[in-house]
Formats: sequence, C-alpha cells, structure tokens
Amino acid sequence: MRQQQFLEVLDRDEAERRWHAVIDASPRDVEEVALAEALGRVLAEDVRAEVDVPGFDRANMDGFAVRAEDTFGATEEEPVRLARNPGHIPTGVAPRAEVAAGSATVIATGGMLPRGADAVVPVENTDLEDADAVVVVRRATVPGGAVSFAGTDVGCGETILFAGTRLTARETGVLAAVGRDRVAAVRRPRVAILSTGDELVQPGEAMQPGLVYDSNGRILADAVRELGAEPLFLGAFRDDEAALRRALGEALEGADVVLLSGGTSKGEGDLNGRVVAELEPGVVVHGVALKPGKPICLAARGSTPVVVLPGFPTSAVFTFHEFVAPVIRRMAGLHEGRRERVAARLALRTVSERGRTEYLLVGLVGDDAGGLAAYPMGRGSGSVTAFSRADGFVTIDRNVEIVEADAPVEVTLLGRALEVADLVVIGSHCAGLDAIAGALLGEGFRVKILAVGSEGGLAAARRGECDLAPIHLLDPGTGRYNEPLLGDGLRLLRGYTRSQGVVTRADEARDVAELLADPTLRMVNRNRGSGTRVLIDRLLEGRRPPGFAHEPRSHYAVAAAVAQKRADWGVTIETVARQAGLRFRPLQPEHYDFAVPEARWERPAVRALRRLLEPDSPLRRELEAAGFGAAP
Repeated sequence: MRQQQFLEVLDRDEAERRWHAVIDASPRDVEEVALAEALGRVLAEDVRAEVDVPGFDRANMDGFAVRAEDTFGATEEEPVRLARNPGHIPTGVAPRAEVAAGSATVIATGGMLPRGADAVVPVENTDLEDADAVVVVRRATVPGGAVSFAGTDVGCGETILFAGTRLTARETGVLAAVGRDRVAAVRRPRVAILSTGDELVQPGEAMQPGLVYDSNGRILADAVRELGAEPLFLGAFRDDEAALRRALGEALEGADVVLLSGGTSKGEGDLNGRVVAELEPGVVVHGVALKPGKPICLAARGSTPVVVLPGFPTSAVFTFHEFVAPVIRRMAGLHEGRRERVAARLALRTVSERGRTEYLLVGLVGDDAGGLAAYPMGRGSGSVTAFSRADGFVTIDRNVEIVEADAPVEVTLLGRALEVADLVVIGSHCAGLDAIAGALLGEGFRVKILAVGSEGGLAAARRGECDLAPIHLLDPGTGRYNEPLLGDGLRLLRGYTRSQGVVTRADEARDVAELLADPTLRMVNRNRGSGTRVLIDRLLEGRRPPGFAHEPRSHYAVAAAVAQKRADWGVTIETVARQAGLRFRPLQPEHYDFAVPEARWERPAVRALRRLLEPDSPLRRELEAAGFGAAP
C-alpha cells in the first residue's frame, strides 16, 4: 500500500496554538440544577449564604447552660454549687427562661443556648444534690465552652463556594447546610466518541484472529466522564467512508466536541482524516512531533473541536490528556488543572528518538536514601496496561537521544498524588507471583510490581529500591539457585519451585535436540536480564536461530507466539504452557525465590508475606494446585 505523508509535523505548542485559534473552548451555557442532581457539576457563579450557620448559639454537648464566671475556681475537691432551673432545653425549641447568676439549666446537644448563659458544662463534670435541685460543678468552664455561636461556621452574606468549583459530597453538604436546594451550574459538555476500524469488536462479542477489542471507546468515554463532561459513545464503525461521513454529521449536530479513534496515519485505508478534511475549516494540524501520539489530527467544524486520535491505546490516552482534556475542562467551567510533579532519578538507561518529544511512562519507587527511582514501563503505543499501571511520565526533549541511568528527571504524576505501595516488587514475573500479590491485597496491602527480569530485580534490591526481588538465577560455580548470588545486605525468602521447558504446539512431537537442530524452525526468545534468557543462552550455546531477536517480556507472550504460529518453539514455565494447550518438554526444575534487603525484612508487608508462605498455608495450597512446588 502506498503511504501518504503527514501534511506537516508540528511542534506540540505550535500545534496547540493553531488549533485553539479556530475552536471555541469557552464554558458552556448556564443551567439551574436541583441540589440532589448537583454532585459532580461545576458551579457557574459564586454562592453566598443567606443564613447564619449555626443559626443560633448552640450547645455542643449534653450538660448545663451556665454563666461561665459562676464556675470559676471549681475543682473536684472544691466544687461550685448552682441552683438548677426548672425544665430543660431540647433541640428544636427556643428557650424562654433566662439563666440568672448562680443558676444552671439542663440542655441537650444541639439545643439553643438561653439568654444569660455563655457556656455549657458537660454533664460528666457535674452531679446533682438535694433531690436534683442543686447542680454540683466539679470543673470550671470558660465563656464559649462547649458552645458554637451563631454565624461562627458561616455568616449570612459570606461566599461559601466560588464559580468553577466542581461539587463533591463536601460541597453539596455545605449547600444543604445553608438551605440551597438549587444551584447554577455550567452545562456539561457533550463529547461524541466514534471508534473506527475493520479490526474492532466490542467487549463481550466473539473474538476472531486478527481482531482486537475496542478498548479506546471505553477509555475515552470514562476519561470524558471523569472530567465532568457527558460522553456520547456512538459505537464502532467499519472503514466505510459513506457510513463514517453520516456518523460524523450526526455527532456534530448534538456534541460540543467530537472524537474519532483510529485512522490517523494517512494511509490509503484510513478514512478518518479524509472525511474530517471535508469539514470547514477542517484539518488544522495533522502530525505532532510527539512519542507516542505523532499521527494526531486536530480539526474543527466551525468552532466545534474535532479530533482524530491515534488508534493505539497509549497514543490515544496521551494525546487525549495533552490536547483534548484541557479543552473539555474549560468548556465544563473548570480551572486549568495543575499537574503535580516530583523529582526522581531514572533507574534504567533509556534511548529516545531524536526529533520527537517523548512521554516515557514510569513507575515510581522509593529508595533507602529517601528519594524516588523512576522505572520505565512498556513503551509501545499499543500497550493497554502501561498507562493504568504507571505513576507518571518523564518528558524527554526532542533533541535528546539518550538518558543515562541515575540521571535526574522530573516526573509528571498521572493522578493527583503519588500513592506509596506497602510492598514494592521488582524482578522476574511469574504466574505464581500474581497469586501472592492477590493474597497480600486481600490483607489490605498495596502492592506494586515492576517486571524487569531477575538480574534487574537483584540490582534494584541492592540499591534499596524494592522490598522484594523475585529471582530464579542459577550460579554456574555452585550449581545452586539464587542464594550464592545475593551478596551482603540481602536475605533470601524461599518461594517455590517451578519447571522451565521448551514448548511447541501440541502436534509437534520432536524432542529438544531435534528442535534445535532444525534450522527452519523459528524460536521466540525472552528479554535480556531475565532468568529465562540466561537458561535459553545456555541451551543455545551461541547459536542464533530465526526469531532470536524477538524478546517478549513475559511467559504468557512466549506461549502466545507459539500458539498463534508466529514461532515454532520457545521456553516458558509448565503452568503457562498447560494453560495455553502447548506441548511441554522439561529442561530443569528451578527455584523462584525472593531477595529481600536486610533493612526491609521486618516491614509489615514482608512479615505478612513470610507468614502467607508458611507450609500448608492457604496460599501454599493455592500455589501447589497451580503447579508450583514447595520450597526446599
């Protein structure tokens, strides 16, 4: 297929400037909404209280309304005695009798303080004498003690909420407290979303080879809702130009913003850009010097924003938050969101592409020096999970090619605040590790897992960047797993045994030696630094069969490559091979253990894990049922 070129690849800021010059991102019109429907809405005007809160001098405790000066000097040893006034003051009743000097009146929490009184003595600091006619005060109070005076929380005429405030339960509670049953709110922007592509099926529909589930539609709809706007998901459309043109026209009739997902690369099969170009003024920007997100198309019909987002999930999410989210926020009447940034150091050397600003997703972990280490996450534009698991991103300038390990970086957080995990796990991933993480989560611990391979995990443990480093490394000198490689400052927590082996499809009966001897067979490798890669290199003895450069980062990816016939053989663990229906040829049993920094051995989450891994525990039984043997 002949590939057409981008119209003009622009700098990010210039692309935004050109687009904003033609669109209308001003707040939408104002509408009045009932308080019961106001949660999540954005105020269109300041709200002033029309009453005092509290509206009267109010008792904060059960006790006696008194003149504070009558209690001065009262102690347990020398109490003060006051005459008890007849009656009592319940809530919701205005008292009629005044509290005279030397007297006290029973009052309930929330009751209206009577004239003459300026304090409440809590009931627990009093006794009654002389047939309850005398109040014995055993602790002095002060003016205002246990009392909220009228207007001390909110004064009549005071501004309690400002325009641009997005209402949460806290704000709606304040509105209720001042008696507001309706508020003026900015109309929610309506954002139409169209997923496009012949390869898309919706979640719940039958899957076939070559198709993918439409995750972008769900991601974008919920991202729009999080911003306070109203998503209008119109469905997924096949690459039919006439149908797409009709759908776009319908979307533009009722929406403030229109988003199309997919079809931005200007290839002959991609129709979105061609259809959007027919609008007036049409395409304003097609191509921005970003990674991920280069193919984004920024357009308009009149002053209505129209955006064609890249089809790959990570690209779509990044470009949505970079270009579209600020526009929706402004339309919703929200102030520009301030992104929180934290200082960190990059844990691994990273190579970037010169000429494009790169947003590098990272996971953050604390080190023993009190700083943060940023671990790069998956960098593929098609990654669905990388964005959900990342803590933030590092912006790599378009003129930078290499960022060295330990280089200082600034991380823009994806959430409002960084959540610190109770247990940071960096190292080799395994299906059994998922069961372990689930057990810890069930006990209330937050777990963060970064899969970087056994060698990367061991290095992280030595630097004090994790609580747990899962490893399965054979020491060639001793023939023993893991323990000889720890070094000072690390302790070994025994995990379990598992079997690694060569897998093929079920109809392949040849043994390992025959598979290795056939030069026509394609292998699937594993990433460098993983324990499985060490085993593969030893197995190959320097040979580089076809497929050697294909280095996925998980056992599941290896199984998928073989099952889908993109490779003929690979090395993975027996549990994953069995799940995928592959033929498994064991190479050797190995120990999957955990290196733990000595300083972190007694941390609560590590102690909990040690308990969970005890013999005959529920977790042990779950692991053994999945095919993982007991630790020796």
